[in-house]
Amino acid sequence: MRLYATVAAGGFRRHATYRVATAAGVFTNTVFGFILSYTYIALWDERPQLGGYSMDDALAYVWIGQALITVCGLMGGGFEEELIERIRTGDIAVDLYRPADLQAWWFSANLGRSGYQLLGRGVVPMLVGWLAFRFTLPAGPGSWLAFLLAVALGSVVGFAIWYLVAMSAFWLLDGQGATQVAWLSGLFFSGMLLPLNVFPGTLGEVARALPWASLLQVPADVYLGKYEGRGLAGAYAFQGCWALVLFGAGRAAQRAATRKVVVQGG
Repeated sequence: MRLYATVAAGGFRRHATYRVATAAGVFTNTVFGFILSYTYIALWDERPQLGGYSMDDALAYVWIGQALITVCGLMGGGFEEELIERIRTGDIAVDLYRPADLQAWWFSANLGRSGYQLLGRGVVPMLVGWLAFRFTLPAGPGSWLAFLLAVALGSVVGFAIWYLVAMSAFWLLDGQGATQVAWLSGLFFSGMLLPLNVFPGTLGEVARALPWASLLQVPADVYLGKYEGRGLAGAYAFQGCWALVLFGAGRAAQRAATRKVVVQGG
């Protein structure tokens, strides 16, 4: 455990060194937050209570999305390109022979990255958005803690998705195709463009059942107080079950990749 704690701390420090990139990310997220906010204002003026959200709830949703875009990996996990490159060049063979679990290593590094992104690129856009629009805030400290737990689970699911995407490079010519599909899926099915509650009929039901809903839709609804009691426990269970399923799939892919490397090496 000490090894993986060290890797997580290293992941935090590594991303903390890129201060200019962090500032650029904060600026970009804030600009897109304003663009989406005014788009939502126009939409909610025409359709009040759309998706069960008030105008203030909808604006909060916008800024939650901007805060979590890198934390939960809505449009990329922040590590998959490096892992895909190691697979492509064959350097991954060295990683697989190390006395450390590959999945746990990358998860720990991503944990440190997510923690830094939450502080570095999450807090400032949310604060700017609230100062500009005075959107809905959680009712109290308990609601904030419930939200942060949902964010943590969303980050775990996000890692599991992008780890599987990266591992696909073992069987594909490269990982670019899988990355693009995952990027588009995350953009659409996480609720980044519009809350999934707005999606009609079967499309909405399917979208809310997919793992990408864990990255933004569930944390946002926890923030807005849409879940209470058993409903909140059910939301966490939804995220946790997807995390277990995807981690298991990643573990299976890792075992298959290890056998492939051993056979080719032999």
